Amino acid sequence: MVNDSDVTPGPDPDPTDELTGWLAVPDIMELTGVSLAQVKTWLQEREIIGARRGPNRAVYVPAGFLTEEGPLPALRGTITVLADGGYKDEEIIDWLHEADESLQGGSAIASLREGNKTEVRRRAQEMAF
Repeated sequence: MVNDSDVTPGPDPDPTDELTGWLAVPDIMELTGVSLAQVKTWLQEREIIGARRGPNRAVYVPAGFLTEEGPLPALRGTITVLADGGYKDEEIIDWLHEADESLQGGSAIASLREGNKTEVRRRAQEMAF
């Protein structure tokens, strides 16, 4: 999985950067106050997902996937729906951050953060199947 030596000073430029900020594993630990083992568990159990970036291919997670308490609660089920429908992790990240003015907040991740889990999951099911 991820270890401390995998972390780099910052990710490579990517089109998704315009849509989201990225957190390295130590940043997640600092934000939430949890251990490295807990962050690894969140990644393994797919409560959050990330992308390998930078010269060391370190794992970075979109900042919008987390709160100070941990993973955004509505995220896991949405990730599962899209993954079951054949989406790869980077495609899921892109879909969640894609601009969509018909959703409250302007994107799926913003809408989830505002508590609109049902509508986002409905659209995820339509996209995935």
